[in-house]
Order: sequence, then C-alpha cells, then structure tokens
Amino acid sequence: MTIAMTAEGTRTTMQTRNPVLSRIGQPDSAGSGFAYDEGRTAYATSATAGATAAATRGAYTPAGPTVGAAITMNDVIVKTAISFVLVVIGAVVGWNTAQSLPFVWIGAALIGFGLAMVNVFKKVVSPPLVLAYALVQGVMLGGISYWYNTLALANNYEGLVLQAVIATFTAFGVMLALYSSRIVKVNGTFMKVMMVAMVSYFLIAMASLVGALFGVGGGWGFYGMGALGIGLALFGVALAAFSLMLDFEAIKQGVAMGLPERESWRMAFGLLVTLIWLYLEILRLLALLAASRD
Repeated sequence: MTIAMTAEGTRTTMQTRNPVLSRIGQPDSAGSGFAYDEGRTAYATSATAGATAAATRGAYTPAGPTVGAAITMNDVIVKTAISFVLVVIGAVVGWNTAQSLPFVWIGAALIGFGLAMVNVFKKVVSPPLVLAYALVQGVMLGGISYWYNTLALANNYEGLVLQAVIATFTAFGVMLALYSSRIVKVNGTFMKVMMVAMVSYFLIAMASLVGALFGVGGGWGFYGMGALGIGLALFGVALAAFSLMLDFEAIKQGVAMGLPERESWRMAFGLLVTLIWLYLEILRLLALLAASRD
C-alpha cells in the first residue's frame, strides 16, 4: 500500500501493495485492512481477501493531464463517511436478523466478498459498487457481532461489541497520530515488513481454518489454543492497525498527485476494508479473552 512516485518527463508512476488502491487513477479508456473473520463462513471469506491484500501490487500510469476536478482530502473523508453510514445501517439489519434469519448475514458475507473482489480488480471505480459493499458488509458485521456477543454472554462477559467498536476507533486515532507525527515512517522497509507479516498471517489463518474444521482449539483453530491463540489474535490486531498507515500514505500520495475526484471512492473503499478487518480482529480477541476467564 505504500506508494512510490518517480518522474520521467510527463510520466508519473504510483505503486502500491494494496490491491484496493492499485487501480487508482487508471483512465476510463483502460477499461480497495481486507475483512477477516474467524466466525465460520465469514472467516473463510475475509481470510481469502487478506491474501489478496498482502500479495497484490499495482501501478498507476496516467495517459495525460487530469480531466475534471482533482481529489482532495475532504473528498475522501466525505466518501468514507457516506460508506460508514451504510455500514451502520446494514449492521442494524444484520444484528436484528442474526437469530431468526442467520442465513442473511452469512449470505451477506459471501456477497460482500464478491463485491470486494470486483471493486479490487475493477479498473474504473464504481461508486454504486463501493456503496453496495459497505451496506452488505454492514449486514455481515451485525450478524457476526451478534454471534460473538452471544458467545461472550455465555461466559458472563457483557459489552463485547461496544468495547470492540471503541477499541477500533481508538486504534484508528492512535495510528493516525503516529502517522501524522512521523513517529512511524511509512517507507520501503515498513512496506517490506508489512508484506511479509501479511503473507505469514494469511498462511497461519488458512492453517487455522483447516484445523478448526477438524475440531482444533474447540472449533477456533489455532486461536483456541490458550496463550498461543491469544498471542496470535493480538498479532492480527496489530497487523490490521498498522495497515491503516498504508492507507493513510496511499491517500496522501493520491491527493498530492492530483488524481481525479472519482478516485476518492476507491480510497474510501480501501480504508473501509482495513477498518472492517481491524474491528473483526478486535472482536475475536475480546471473545477469546472472555472465553478464557474461567
């Protein structure tokens, strides 16, 4: 997701390891962090998306001068806010149908994965598809949150979802502060470390999923193996949190390059994907802590 820019005459190149942002700025004539979840169907869906986020690298080479309005930071903020509102609306639906109609949020997880892949690989960003992704993922988040909350209540642990929401926004604020202050620099070394960490985590997650299917860790896979599982969950939270810095850098460089305003939708999508991933990692960590209280 870290972006490098080089000037060769009138040619500018923008490279990123984030597949969500790899299509940024490609002209119309040429032709989005990932949500990760240990909870059954949603787990497999988001883990696969994680592999894509870790392994894909794209490049932007504009054909000529930017046509129309250039992107601003406010554009990204507004598009992200609109998407977030749809996530909340979907979450309300998913939460209230999780018990009586569980297939709704499970189906939403599968549809959300499909929409994520379309948005990732689509050369020309589509605002309706980005908004559809936000709404559908909201339904999935509501359902999986209800599922985790039920597990926590069974262990006399209350407030799981609220704590996960607060922790997600707190992590976002901390990462933004670290990035803005340049305490943590998003450079080539940072990018390489994140790449290795993401690929490694994906492989572990896939192995954990296979193990879970055979009852390892009480159905949690490696995450259900006591201190090892909690440590792995902590690693997932940290990885998702630091991935936000890659999003921040991509957005900053996109604005600096004067990309078309339409690309703010792709940037909002990329940021949303990472936030969803972070929330799910925190949600699972809290559920594991609740289960280990006895």
